[in-house]
Amino acid sequence: MAWTCPDCKRSFGAKGRNHTCKPGLTLDEYFANARPEARPIFEAINAHLETLEGDLIVDPLDKKILFKNGPTIAIMDSMTKWVALGFTLRRKVSSKRFSRKVIDYQGKYYHVANLTDPEQVDDELLEWLTEAFYKGEMPAEGADPMVPDDIDEDFLGGWD
Repeated sequence: MAWTCPDCKRSFGAKGRNHTCKPGLTLDEYFANARPEARPIFEAINAHLETLEGDLIVDPLDKKILFKNGPTIAIMDSMTKWVALGFTLRRKVSSKRFSRKVIDYQGKYYHVANLTDPEQVDDELLEWLTEAFYKGEMPAEGADPMVPDDIDEDFLGGWD
């Protein structure tokens, strides 16, 4: 359940989330000082994340945009020569796409890809972002996210 800080008006994935109160930016304010390709890269990422089941919070700050589903799942940062996209997975992925060493932090792995073109936001990258969004616990295909998959359908029939 999303929570909005009454002081800075930023949205978070949990009530009372510890943060430094600093008002966020609008997307237009963020992109006014970002690389030209940052907006189409953002739009490709955001369009995909909006299709997933669950709360998506987009939090533009001075230097980066945070994508949250509870905790932060991805960070987009407009750098001098590229747009850095960082995300955390429960597993370490080896790929030439990652510009920095994958960092192991408390059993999770932080990956960073440098993007210069929205075409680089392809199926492979979107699959990793989906995995990050669901925190490594991908829902079963076609499953109702509100019903655990181990519930007997006959049992559910009595709850109409």
